[in-house]
Amino acid sequence: MKFKTGLVLGLGIGYVLGARAGRDRYEQLKAALDAAAANPQVRNALDTADRKTRTVRKIVGDSMVAAADTVKDRAGN
Repeated sequence: MKFKTGLVLGLGIGYVLGARAGRDRYEQLKAALDAAAANPQVRNALDTADRKTRTVRKIVGDSMVAAADTVKDRAGN
């Protein structure tokens, strides 16, 4: 499910950024994305995804800081 969602989102963004369909089509797509973003089910899904990934994001961030500190220490020696 995650892959499909990411794929659809990526294709949508790619189309909007790369389309040569003109301003009218862009406005049409933007209105559809705004409507989707206003949907309570979509907001709920985004909130759920945020909660479920919060711990992982913290661990990865802490690991990156530790790795940067290790590189800095080794470069100084």
